[in-house]
Amino acid sequence: MKIAIIGSAHPLRGGGISTFNERLAQVLQDQGHEVFIYSFSLQYPSFLFPGKTQFTDEPAPKGLAIKSTINSVNPLTWLKTGNEIRKGSFDLVIVRYWLPFMGPAFGTILRRVKKNKHTRVLCIADNIIPHEKRPGDTQFTRYFIKPVDVFITMSKDVLKDVKTFTDKPACFTPHPVYDNYGEAVSKAEACKKLGLDPRKNYILFFGFIREYKGLDLLLMAMADDRIKASGIELIVAGEYYNKDAATTNNQIIEEHQLQAAVHMTTDFIPNDEVRYYFSAADLVVQPYKHATQSGITQVAYHFEKPMVVTNVGGLPEVVPDGKVGFVAEPAPASIADAILKFYHSGSIPNLHQNILNEKKKYSWETFTKVLIDTAMQGK
Repeated sequence: MKIAIIGSAHPLRGGGISTFNERLAQVLQDQGHEVFIYSFSLQYPSFLFPGKTQFTDEPAPKGLAIKSTINSVNPLTWLKTGNEIRKGSFDLVIVRYWLPFMGPAFGTILRRVKKNKHTRVLCIADNIIPHEKRPGDTQFTRYFIKPVDVFITMSKDVLKDVKTFTDKPACFTPHPVYDNYGEAVSKAEACKKLGLDPRKNYILFFGFIREYKGLDLLLMAMADDRIKASGIELIVAGEYYNKDAATTNNQIIEEHQLQAAVHMTTDFIPNDEVRYYFSAADLVVQPYKHATQSGITQVAYHFEKPMVVTNVGGLPEVVPDGKVGFVAEPAPASIADAILKFYHSGSIPNLHQNILNEKKKYSWETFTKVLIDTAMQGK
């Protein structure tokens, strides 16, 4: 088929969404499809992007056709992009939806596309109800949904949210593994790269730091006397997306004298450095206060790392408690309990084999088969 993907891609940093879209395009091309990505010339106005820059200086992925045509606040680019895709007679448009702010742009593009009476539109819905709510969210989402034919979600909670907006076909399939960050290295090599001591036990918080991701809960868990006595240290790797969260977290570190036990790298982590952070860590912790799904889980599976996640959203769906890690409540004491349980010898029998077994469930081949089957549903 001739397929267009609408969503973030190089040179945008976009975190997991850009990486996912590029990997999806590569897999579909490998399967014989012709694929184009329609990305942004401007993705976010400054008030929606608290990070340092929206762009990466990493080289573009090889072999992908990426067109940076969409300005999220310029309707003329929406019409132009929609008309280009319509005239291109694409068999399928795959559109990522993660933020209602994108609803007007994507909804307008898709309305132009659908005028050709040929193209099917599939939405991969990361979120339908956003983590951080703003006026207009519901109206923007309803506008976006109307020209979409079918939906895929990567968590069951988001599937429920989709069904509150529409009765169009929708299905759940898990987020595939992020397997484009290179191979793991030894703990010794990773620690040397990061300036850490390979003899110590490290846990990892990775990804954009936003209030709902609960780094403050994890820092309070690090202040637990039992954690302090254990000598466990925390690596934080990711850019702050919330100034208030930065202030709160710094206050916790100072108040509880955690400076020596918490290693902060609050910059965007380039793709070619991701493996060092995961390879240095014994355990990946996701202390989220609420969530849908998380791509960090699938990075951890790629590097075959056990996890502690909180019992929110779709996180427990992909991290079976007592098999590949532990599920905690979103509270410091419960998170501390789970971390300490992990370091207790024999707490998870056959841990590595369990991780390998779970990892097999999240292949890109499985994901794209569900995607194509769902896209053609009802045609």
